[in-house]
Amino acid sequence: MLLPQVEASVTDLSRFNSVVKLIAFSPFKTALAALESINSISEGITPEDLQLFLDSCIPKAKKKEKVVLGVSDPKLGASITETLGIKCDHTGVVPELIRGIRFHFHSLIKGFTAKSSGVAQLGLGHSYSRAKVKFNVHRVDNMIIQSIALLDQLDKDINTFSMRIREWYSYHFPELVKIVPENYMYAKVTQLIKNRKELTEEKLEALEEVLMDSAKAQAIIDASKSSMGMDISPVDLLNIEMFAARVIALADYRKQLSEYLRSKMAGVAPNLATLIGDQVGARLIAHAGSLTNLAKYPASTVQILGAEKALFRALKTKGNTPKYGLLFHSTFIGRAGTKNKGRISRYLANKCSIASRIDCFTDIPTKVFGEKLRQQVEDRLKFYETGEIPKKNIDVMKEAVEEAAQVIASMETETPKKKKKKDKKRKSEVLENGTQNGTENGDENSFVENGVENETEEPVKKKKKKKKSKSLGEAE
Repeated sequence: MLLPQVEASVTDLSRFNSVVKLIAFSPFKTALAALESINSISEGITPEDLQLFLDSCIPKAKKKEKVVLGVSDPKLGASITETLGIKCDHTGVVPELIRGIRFHFHSLIKGFTAKSSGVAQLGLGHSYSRAKVKFNVHRVDNMIIQSIALLDQLDKDINTFSMRIREWYSYHFPELVKIVPENYMYAKVTQLIKNRKELTEEKLEALEEVLMDSAKAQAIIDASKSSMGMDISPVDLLNIEMFAARVIALADYRKQLSEYLRSKMAGVAPNLATLIGDQVGARLIAHAGSLTNLAKYPASTVQILGAEKALFRALKTKGNTPKYGLLFHSTFIGRAGTKNKGRISRYLANKCSIASRIDCFTDIPTKVFGEKLRQQVEDRLKFYETGEIPKKNIDVMKEAVEEAAQVIASMETETPKKKKKKDKKRKSEVLENGTQNGTENGDENSFVENGVENETEEPVKKKKKKKKSKSLGEAE
């Protein structure tokens, strides 16, 4: 079976036909039927078409002769055995036989070519992938990756362009740089002043509105009267003004983009954003490739994420490995003492790993866990400074689970509930509203299965009463 000669003989059609004979073949009627079949097989369910085909083609097993069905997927084999009682096998010689059938399939079926087989498989593969990859529009981390990359690019561009305005306009009004050092404000003032020779007391109010400081506005007017700058032509001034307007527009768009990033992080990774901040959390997600990848990383990897060059250089030279990567931008590490920076970065990476996993795998996103984890890091900082012993992790997590349960319960019960009617009326209405009660019970079951404890035992008792009344209604 595992010899190279046997493996090579599978690809020879004449030798393969001497071993394998085609008994029956059932094509899919439509592409939709094929897609439904492959979807059910991937979930471990035997499709109805396959059940009918196997019933009609496979002979029933006798006492002397046992029939074994070769299957490539073990889940499908288990499902067939359960539904039809046919013994299935996916090991041993079966994979080699299936490989040969796939290789010679277009030769075994009349009117079927290798080209048409390839086209059909490709079409089915595309439609299956499209149906399988289902994205939640509100929780797409790709948008976060793109927006944080654009935000970093905008920061570089705005700084470069602001320096260009300073150099360009300083030929005309060099004193302005010392009075207005901020980049964004400098561009706005440049756009307002234009030619310094035309700057009079009438523009004082407009300057005060821009600068929000009357002393600076007066200082600009005084400096313009005795400036050392050269004269400037109207064409040059027009170009500087246009460029300043572009830089201001870029800076305004950067503010909008940061707000957009904050809203996306609140929807995709609220706990991570609450713990470490929107931009640092977004950079972690972008560096990992996706939120799922970040959730798969251990805390030790999250700690040095972004410091790969330093890590490999340290390993190569046998020096000290880096204590932190992207986490260095967090406020916690900046607030920690020199001795405790490594310890707090390790602790913070641990909490970031927990937060990313909760965000990735939770159904209803809440920021309760992020707030608790942030408080834990704050308490750990206090412990390093003052020696005050923080709460145990298990106690904090229990509190977080209870709070999260309350938040989820309040979100689910936002719609006002109707008052319960008398038993007699309820019995008559059970038959009409049976489906509604069924869905409510299903919601309660799923809610309990998600690990949320009931606050009291009364809801469970009421639930049992509902089931009893439903059965009485059906009996009547």
